[in-house]
Amino acid sequence: MAFKTKRFLKKLVSWSGLFFFGLAAYMLYMQLSKYQWIDIKDALLSIPRRNLVWACIASFFGYVALSSYDYLALKYIGRKLSPLKWIFVGFIGFSVSNNAGHAIVSGGAIRYRLYTRWRFHASEIVRMVTFSGFTYLVACFFLIIMGYILTPNHAFGEGSVSKLTTTIVTAVSAAGLLLYFWASLFYKKPIIIKDVEFDIPSFKMALAQVFIGGADILMASLVLYFSLIPFVDIPFDVFIGVFIIAQVLGVFSQVPGGLGVFEGLFMFIIPGNNNAALLFGALIAYRIIYYLLPLIVSAIVLFSYEGYLKYVRNRRLAA
Repeated sequence: MAFKTKRFLKKLVSWSGLFFFGLAAYMLYMQLSKYQWIDIKDALLSIPRRNLVWACIASFFGYVALSSYDYLALKYIGRKLSPLKWIFVGFIGFSVSNNAGHAIVSGGAIRYRLYTRWRFHASEIVRMVTFSGFTYLVACFFLIIMGYILTPNHAFGEGSVSKLTTTIVTAVSAAGLLLYFWASLFYKKPIIIKDVEFDIPSFKMALAQVFIGGADILMASLVLYFSLIPFVDIPFDVFIGVFIIAQVLGVFSQVPGGLGVFEGLFMFIIPGNNNAALLFGALIAYRIIYYLLPLIVSAIVLFSYEGYLKYVRNRRLAA
């Protein structure tokens, strides 16, 4: 009975990856369904084609950076895998978690389904997903600090409470980042949670986590920046500060993909008297290029892969 229950739970976790894939598609549909198709078309057509091409290139490299989370996680647990495989898993996992939210659960379910087929143990996948979560966390610490430095003062509100709150969040982020770096240099004892052992990464790997996390959000910001600059005259150093604050707060809002939260914060924080309709068009283009298109591509890739595995299995059974 225990064996059957364990087998059932493994299958449940494995199939939940496809459930989160469907959830991601539904959440994105709900966001875009708020707008008329004609509005979306006009918004996209108002952006020069050259800018859309550059935005798509930035999105591509953004997902390469995201896939590198899996590469670092594989190095962390001491396993090797061909680049094609970890890029495949990373791309699909993040295209789902970016839209479905709750990255550890949704992205973790996708990774469990795929990595177990390559004979990874469940504890190894847990360590990888946890490590990737910390990669994003320390990158957020770094980006909050950068966002605080670069974002215009009015973004923090007129009242002293808003300014104080933002300063405290930034100070906590700086303390968290310094603590993580200190642990990577001096704390060598493993941390054991429910029989799963976690080693503190080396200082070199901790720096790599910050670098890859920063590259990820830099590429994501360029997707919006290329869509925005035909209409808004804004220096990139000011823009990136606004983007970081809106993106990080959107993620921590726990709303899948930061839907609505990111857009509202961005339009509120961005300096100047800008045309709301043009900002709306750039934000829709960002949603489509960075969220919708990768999800469509990953759906085609994932279901083609599942179909191929089924075909191979049937041939083996027939033989």
